Amino acid sequence: MSRITSLALAVASAFALVAGTAVAASAAPDPGPAAAEARVDPVAWTPCNPDPTKPDPGIYDCAVYPVPLDYADPSGEKIGIAMLRRRAGDPAKRIGSLFLNPGGPGGSGYLWATTTRFEPEVQARFDLVGFDPRGVGRSNPLKCFTTDEEANGVFDRLVGVPVTKAEIDGTLAATRDYTDACDRNAGPLIEHMSTENVVRDLDRMRRGVGDRQLSFAGFSYGTLIGATYANMYPDKVRALIIDGNVDPNLRLHNGLEYDRQRADGFELALDEYLKRCKAAGAPRCAFGTGDTRARFDAIRDHLRTSPVTLPNGTQVTLSSFTSQVANALYAQSRQAPLATSLQALDDVLRQQKAPALTAPKNTDDANVLAVTVPAALREAPADTPYSADDSYYGVNCQDKPYPSNPRVFANAARSWERDAPTFGRYQAFDAPACATWPAPARDVERYTGPWNRRTATPVMVIGNTFDPATQYTFAKRMQRQLGSAVLVSVDVVEHCAVGRSKELNKLVTSYLVNQAVPAPGQLLKPDADAFPPVA
Repeated sequence: MSRITSLALAVASAFALVAGTAVAASAAPDPGPAAAEARVDPVAWTPCNPDPTKPDPGIYDCAVYPVPLDYADPSGEKIGIAMLRRRAGDPAKRIGSLFLNPGGPGGSGYLWATTTRFEPEVQARFDLVGFDPRGVGRSNPLKCFTTDEEANGVFDRLVGVPVTKAEIDGTLAATRDYTDACDRNAGPLIEHMSTENVVRDLDRMRRGVGDRQLSFAGFSYGTLIGATYANMYPDKVRALIIDGNVDPNLRLHNGLEYDRQRADGFELALDEYLKRCKAAGAPRCAFGTGDTRARFDAIRDHLRTSPVTLPNGTQVTLSSFTSQVANALYAQSRQAPLATSLQALDDVLRQQKAPALTAPKNTDDANVLAVTVPAALREAPADTPYSADDSYYGVNCQDKPYPSNPRVFANAARSWERDAPTFGRYQAFDAPACATWPAPARDVERYTGPWNRRTATPVMVIGNTFDPATQYTFAKRMQRQLGSAVLVSVDVVEHCAVGRSKELNKLVTSYLVNQAVPAPGQLLKPDADAFPPVA
């Protein structure tokens, strides 16, 4: 999720590390004169328990790995990258490390070392390594505020989907106050947040754990990390999986057009969701009676002019409604509950428009639509005065070039919503901060291509046919832009697919373990149905 409409959730337990004896780590092996590369310090692992509320499984290690703040001055100031390792279950057959990134940008990858998305053979043959990229979570978080109270004074003035002139003006003014705070408080790190720097950090970590080549799985924005690595260090790629792909060339050259196409992707996913809901019908899809598209549009259009007050007194606004719909499209598991909420809200609206109708018996399911989805969940210590970080914009505003006039985004909103009536305005107001960001793309070092350098092992590109956040067209473009890559597709309305399809996971396992490249053109099915039969 990608908006600054609320502060992040504090998950204190994720930060409690159980100290232990340091684990000896050897320096990266000498690759020989033909492939000489600079030595780096080995990662100093320490046994730890990622969840101290549970017994220590004894299979995890933690580290904070120093990297240069500014790669133009590699011997200068250092920042720390927080790493968590799940040791390979079968050390005798260990292949190496599998680095993981969940996207965002700004997503904490630290606890992804505990993920169960991969099959047991992958967990047996690889150390799973999760890390927080620079400026994220535990890794010198980029902070624009000093306290949550200070942040709330700005964030509470933002409207996620502003429609009226007052809402638009207020949101743009608050956004300017936000970037002014970043200019005051973020420090020199704000100038070094581009994906190019993240990739340089990743290569140092690869060497630090002793791997000659990189095995990596990146999701969503993590696909840009993977694609950038493949082109900056093509001879260092062992196996690279990218799932939920961005269009790297468009993203790095035209942020506004990239975001417009993102809005189209959400709209395509919503339309398919409503079609599949109608095909499943009620009760499998609670919103599946009548013309689902027309009924949905009627709710949205009503909210454009006025909120809906629910029986418990809370209000569903256009912003809260749109954020919940977007959130549900990210995962099949949320889509049947969304249909139930839509039906409940539709019942409330019909009764309010025609009071003579019998009041609906149960409208509690509509309550979730009155809650704006948080911008992102960050694992942050509970006692931190400012418990979020600002890495989302720290990365995006350096990677994606935008106009420097904030009013451009308001003009774009009017234009985009013609083709994307639910998500055009929502997406247009995702990035006004980049117009006044203290270290914008035009002023910093960033990688913009080429994207076609060949890797010894082709990259495994995975795309869902109706991915809302990174539409399927992006996956096809990624495959074409990379010098050597194969695309595997999954027919599903969801963001990212690894762990959601047994067919896919078999291919993933064979690729990671044996470097067996999947046959191109495969269209797979997910394991679950968004609207399973009702018993």
